[in-house]
Amino acid sequence: MSQTTRVLSGLVAGIVLGILLAWRTPDLGLQIAGIVEPFGKLWLNALQMTVVPLVFALVVVGINQASDAAHSGRVARQALISFVVLLTLGATMAALLAPLALGLLTPDPAVAAALRGHAQDITAPSGGWADALIAIVPSNALAAATASAMLPLVTFALCFGFALTRLDAAPRAQVVGLLKAIADAMIVIVHWVLLVAPLGIFALVLALTARAGLGMLQALGIYILLECALYVLAGLLLVAVAITFGKRRLRPYLSALVPVQAVAASTQSSLATLPAMLDSAQNRLHIPASVSGLVLPMAVSLFRMTSPIQYLATACFIAWALGVALTPAQLATGVVLAVLVSMGSVGLPGQAIFLATNLPVTSAMGLPIAPLPVLMAVDAIPDVLATVGNVTGDMTATAVVEARSGDTGPSVPPATTP
Repeated sequence: MSQTTRVLSGLVAGIVLGILLAWRTPDLGLQIAGIVEPFGKLWLNALQMTVVPLVFALVVVGINQASDAAHSGRVARQALISFVVLLTLGATMAALLAPLALGLLTPDPAVAAALRGHAQDITAPSGGWADALIAIVPSNALAAATASAMLPLVTFALCFGFALTRLDAAPRAQVVGLLKAIADAMIVIVHWVLLVAPLGIFALVLALTARAGLGMLQALGIYILLECALYVLAGLLLVAVAITFGKRRLRPYLSALVPVQAVAASTQSSLATLPAMLDSAQNRLHIPASVSGLVLPMAVSLFRMTSPIQYLATACFIAWALGVALTPAQLATGVVLAVLVSMGSVGLPGQAIFLATNLPVTSAMGLPIAPLPVLMAVDAIPDVLATVGNVTGDMTATAVVEARSGDTGPSVPPATTP
């Protein structure tokens, strides 16, 4: 049984039992929720303990990987700029549209009441813009790490990562290698914790649904629809970018894109789709191999277009479900942090991606992280559209880089068709 199947099994079992308890014996349901919830929180704490070292290591290693790529030439630098711009565009789109779309719906008071059990986790911003600005730079990096203050921690990681790029190759490689090993070790711990994910998610979902009833099921459906809608909009936006800035004609570009998207939907893996992307870029769009052969592998390694969209959609959904109005400062924090975290986390496997990346963004926006494992369980449903959006972003970035680089070098000769 795959990890996704096991997690979904725990989710379904928790939902069914919780709804039955809320329907038939509400008082008993509340008692059982109080018994099982500590076990769910224990599992969540085990995941959360890896976040600070993991995020710090990912940001520092990601900066140095991007620096190495940028030093490889003009095309690589153009690719990195395109990645950052497209990621920021996607995150901004989600930050603007997700609250607007959710604002058209009324959250279920029972769901809000169930989630309010974690009200102590909500850290609404205090003070004005001056306090928010001062909080960006930590006076004590260790204190920021101890308090799990993600934004100042990431600020220190950025400074540390860029400082490493100025060191000689030997000491720099030692530090980056150490941090890469730390990140890998944290992922091992995450995988250990995920082995009991069905039980942890079962406990959390049972507690929530026993208190909220069918409203929790409706809320999860809204979350899935929100993600799917944003992924589709991102795909349309990427096509518009390829036509406008990549100087591509609509019909030929779509003809080259559809086979790539079909492979992505069937494999749900950007890496497995790389051969199809190279074939379409070189044989259908006639992008030189000197561009496509560099940009597309870089994109698979550093660029996942839908990741910041997912982070912002998740945070906005949690805020909506709780009845919390997000401020522009919180949304801006989410956008910046989502772009930074996404570029350092592309290589993370499976459901470790969701938890390791959504935790810092949600936490930095002052929202409780307790709903994240439940949302992780249903996130497998829109994952097909996410992969399609990622490869669409890879192809769009390649077209934009080719248009900006002016590379007219030879492309791989088109494959002969029978």
